Amino acid sequence: MFSHIFVGVRDFDRALAFYRPVMAALGIPERFCEPDRPWAGWQTPGSVRPLFLVGKPHDGQPHAAGNGQMVAFTAANRALVDEVYRIALARGGTSEGEPGLRPQYHASYYGAYVRDPDGNKLCVVCHSEPLP
Repeated sequence: MFSHIFVGVRDFDRALAFYRPVMAALGIPERFCEPDRPWAGWQTPGSVRPLFLVGKPHDGQPHAAGNGQMVAFTAANRALVDEVYRIALARGGTSEGEPGLRPQYHASYYGAYVRDPDGNKLCVVCHSEPLP
């Protein structure tokens, strides 16, 4: 469905310090990093698309987080949701909702919500039932 998702940032180095450990915990390797441009991208192993990208806005204007916009990443299990949430907060993110069940979406929806240091809203979610 998606070719790529681009998230604007104000401070590229701060964004890398946030996203590198978050994406590593999710098992999504960095595909490239071009500090001179500046932008970086991550890609799911074995896939050409989609890409998740962060960088300064192309038009040269300051970044502003969008109200009502969010990028959601799938986690393999609930423990990984908890871990990514902890990493995100330790790297300068702010909580928008602690890890937990959100049955209003569906019975197995276990998610956590954070804002990155630039105010972009992210979700990490596991849609599976916990293992017995």
